[in-house]
Amino acid sequence: MAHFEKATSVKDWLNQRLAIEKVEKVMASEYWIPKNINFLWAMGMVLMITFILLLVSGIFLLMYYQPNVATAFDSVNYTIMREVGFGWLWRHIHGVAASVVFLIIYIHMFTGIYYGSYKKGREMIWISGMLLFITFSAEAFSGYMLPWGQMSYWAGMVITNIFSLGGLHLDGLVEWIRGDYVPAQAFLNRFFMLHVLLLPLAILGLIGLHFAALRIPHVNNQDGEEIDFDAEAQKYLAGDKKGSKVMRFANDFMSKDMMVVGIYLIFFFYLVFYHYNFAMDPVNFDPADGLKTPAHIYPEWYFLWSYEILRPFSVNIGLIAFGFAQVIFVLLPFLDRSPNTVPANRRGAFGIWFWLLLVDMIVLTAMGKLPPEGAFSTIGLVAALAFIALWIALPFITAKEKKL
Repeated sequence: MAHFEKATSVKDWLNQRLAIEKVEKVMASEYWIPKNINFLWAMGMVLMITFILLLVSGIFLLMYYQPNVATAFDSVNYTIMREVGFGWLWRHIHGVAASVVFLIIYIHMFTGIYYGSYKKGREMIWISGMLLFITFSAEAFSGYMLPWGQMSYWAGMVITNIFSLGGLHLDGLVEWIRGDYVPAQAFLNRFFMLHVLLLPLAILGLIGLHFAALRIPHVNNQDGEEIDFDAEAQKYLAGDKKGSKVMRFANDFMSKDMMVVGIYLIFFFYLVFYHYNFAMDPVNFDPADGLKTPAHIYPEWYFLWSYEILRPFSVNIGLIAFGFAQVIFVLLPFLDRSPNTVPANRRGAFGIWFWLLLVDMIVLTAMGKLPPEGAFSTIGLVAALAFIALWIALPFITAKEKKL
């Protein structure tokens, strides 16, 4: 009890009970970041800001959205867009953020792959990040159902059909997920609950895990150099800030983060005010109609690459390929058997593998939006096979890599 001395201020009183100063040191002023990093390391903060924009705009939309198959479409496209003051703005922010967040996630992912940020003790950083990607994908899909437009309905129909697992014919599982034989009121209720409660809670928990995983091994750097953070921190604290290879998270690195965030927000709100339509499928401005199938059903752009891996094959093989694509990124730390943590451009065959994977995923994304006809079908098949082949080859390529 001697610890609880007479407090001279509210800060002292709270500090004695909540260890505010210690938490601040652990999480901010004595959390050390390498100096040799570039603007791509700010993508985590950009993602956090985008998630906050999604959360705040979602709360405002929730005040007027009606989760009912008879009124959901009008509550979004008429009530929110025309009757509620600045309702259009909150919908545009939410729609643009839901799309742009995946662009930032993919940049963040491929930055991690390029610089080997998943290796040597950083496996949990990568795994927690990929779990966040999966959860964000589920959150985006559940949100896409809520406007209850034509593409909402039919995308929901197609994606939930995947759970029948092709030849296994688990139709009862599909009906259990939907709560009905086709997407209807029970389906909308369930996806509404997932979108506004369960999945956001999971995302918040995984963000906490991701930051906790970052705290111990620290972030990687653009040279792949192994830094003795304790020794370099002592230099910094002793006053040798120029000689030290690290800087404080707050407020040194945070100021660099905020500069990147500021530039990003200019780009973001330019899209919100002038080009928001890119995030809103024209087909989804028609009310859901179970008797009128759209000519071409496709998911949002950020799912197109994995959708295209499913599409060129027969049902059973396509589902196996689709499942492969969903889990393979999580296994990257264990498939890359190289001892090196240097950037991909210094790793020979792995550098070629990295750029082939990136180009292949762009091709898959482009083909996923086009009808599976003629040359498009052939290109999609080749790209899907190339994706699988690249991942199968990865352990063999990296096992032969010599220590640099």
